[in-house]
Amino acid sequence: MAMSLVRSGTLIDGTGGAPVTDAGVLIRENRIEAVGQVDGLRLPDSPIREIDAGGGCILPGLIDTHVHLTLEGIDIKRDMATPFSMRFYKSVEYMRRTLQAGITSVRDAGGADAGVKVAVEEGVVSGPRMQISITPLTMTGGHADFWMRSGNEFHVFPAHPGLPHGRCDGPEGVLVKVREVLRAGAEVIKICATGGVMSPTDQPGFTQFSPEELAVIVREAAYRGGIKVMAHAQGSEGIKNAVRAGVHSIEHGVYLDDEAIELMLEHGTFLVPTMIAPIAVLEAGEEGGMAEHAVTKARQVVEAQADSFRRAHRAGVKIAMGTDAGVLPHGTNLRELGLMVKAGMTPMEAIVASTGTAAECLGWQDRLGTLEVGKLADVIITRTDPLQDIRSLEDPDNILVVIKDGEMVKDRREQQRRGHIAG
Repeated sequence: MAMSLVRSGTLIDGTGGAPVTDAGVLIRENRIEAVGQVDGLRLPDSPIREIDAGGGCILPGLIDTHVHLTLEGIDIKRDMATPFSMRFYKSVEYMRRTLQAGITSVRDAGGADAGVKVAVEEGVVSGPRMQISITPLTMTGGHADFWMRSGNEFHVFPAHPGLPHGRCDGPEGVLVKVREVLRAGAEVIKICATGGVMSPTDQPGFTQFSPEELAVIVREAAYRGGIKVMAHAQGSEGIKNAVRAGVHSIEHGVYLDDEAIELMLEHGTFLVPTMIAPIAVLEAGEEGGMAEHAVTKARQVVEAQADSFRRAHRAGVKIAMGTDAGVLPHGTNLRELGLMVKAGMTPMEAIVASTGTAAECLGWQDRLGTLEVGKLADVIITRTDPLQDIRSLEDPDNILVVIKDGEMVKDRREQQRRGHIAG
């Protein structure tokens, strides 16, 4: 069996434990065989491929729990004129950039159909491991309904054979729609429980889907092998309705009040903050590539979202890193970590939110998220120490090595060595 030893680095294992110097990770095929200080590892007599970390840091592959892999920016004029199949061809580059940034697993919150996932699994294209939701469920006039008052409709996620449209109303309507997206291959159900920044006819605080509709969605998903529900939820009442109904994670959580935070603690609900998303909307607006209604609303939510994050973190809500990549350029996801630290997390807590806790949010904690014996060999090597400078991870060039499922998919060590020699 092929074996590799990642060695000569500082181990940050994703559990929150103290870093281990002069560490190594022994990989057999696609599993972690042993981990710890190199001198204490029991190595086989057979040949081993050595991967020298060069004094960098060795971390688990990072996990982004909220992305849109078939989307990058929303420019209605541009997108209305773009041929339909271009979104799939472009997604190949988006997935490559995601992986090159050290993100080996994602939860796609809408847009990636089963074919995108299978293309990665079968090696047709290179990309992160993914959990897919197919398409967001929205009520008529809700966050993912881009009907405009001109009477025209813009489809962020155009319906096609592998991706049904997500608009649904009433207990019977949402029941049918949940069954449709599950039939299409959804591994998590994405719903819009409030309005949002990008939608043209609502506001972030608007409550969407009734408690009865939410209960039907959560119950029907649970019947199908315990499928979880993730809820786009920004306004406090919509957040609380979603948590009471039993959703697994609150996406964005812009306006969390004390009651919402207490409910999340009581139910064990995850918060996926995506603080970088409204900032990306503002940046796109400065370049003229974003609708004015979205820019206006993004400006209103930035500070409130950071404050909600801060209070949720202090209270002990489980926080998993997510970015809404697709609203921001893919490959720039790790800007979120700096915002998490700025809002009160330690660098170690931000790393755990992006590894161990993120894996738990996806229900993959038994096989991913930490560097522990028996888990899948998703490993990255960083040139910098993220505990000293978390924002250094924003630059993909500081991610020297990416190993996904035991296979090295990025190796910039030689370029780094040559750069040092040239300097």
